[in-house]
Amino acid sequence: MGALTTLTSKGQLTIPKDVRDALQLTPGMRFYVTIRNGQVVAVPKNKNLAELAGALGKAPSGESLTVEEMAEAVKEIAAAGRATTSRDPAEPSP
Repeated sequence: MGALTTLTSKGQLTIPKDVRDALQLTPGMRFYVTIRNGQVVAVPKNKNLAELAGALGKAPSGESLTVEEMAEAVKEIAAAGRATTSRDPAEPSP
């Protein structure tokens, strides 16, 4: 699904209603906006916990992780995401 929209002089985009409805976007939602492969990507910050399942990969079998170990894994994933968005979008993806 996609739609044509226009960037305003204030740098704002309107997300068309059919797209908002399909994604259940509501007023006041916050978004993480980044550049990926030369495109603008906006990801709603308000994610359900169920939607994040598996984001850190598969847990080691039989092992429990401490809160500190989980926090470190999240930091590593965030750092990897920043590394992919900080490169020149004109460069080909690795």
